[in-house]
Amino acid sequence: MEYIHGTATKMTFSLENAQHPIIIESGAHLLIDAREYMEKQFPNWEEKILPTKESNFKSASGKMTFIGINIKEIAIPHRKGDIRLNSEFLVLEYLHIQGFLLGTDYQRMYGIDIYTREKRHITISTKKEKKFSLDIYQFSNQDPL
Repeated sequence: MEYIHGTATKMTFSLENAQHPIIIESGAHLLIDAREYMEKQFPNWEEKILPTKESNFKSASGKMTFIGINIKEIAIPHRKGDIRLNSEFLVLEYLHIQGFLLGTDYQRMYGIDIYTREKRHITISTKKEKKFSLDIYQFSNQDPL
């Protein structure tokens, strides 16, 4: 038996011509990124951030400071062509991940379903008759995300 419970569902997506890791997270609500990751990956990212009213965000590891919103189109790789999603993601301080979190609001909006049977399987589409099956990969505990 292959044990897959207890591991996060992770995959990659394209943003600004580079691949980035993303965790499909059932505990988060929106698409989230960490300030530290933005500083490493996207030069001049602060010039493109949209200011918004102050909000409070908390995690199991403590309080996180909301910096702003960044709007981008992301592309999820698929063998028949990339699946493009317009995204609005929150940038947070004190979030300790090297990548992105895809929360439940986006999962519902784009019809992302995760099935865990023998292996983890993800589909995406709001139309039941046209679901796209996605390739995912698992990270070990040593991975930076």
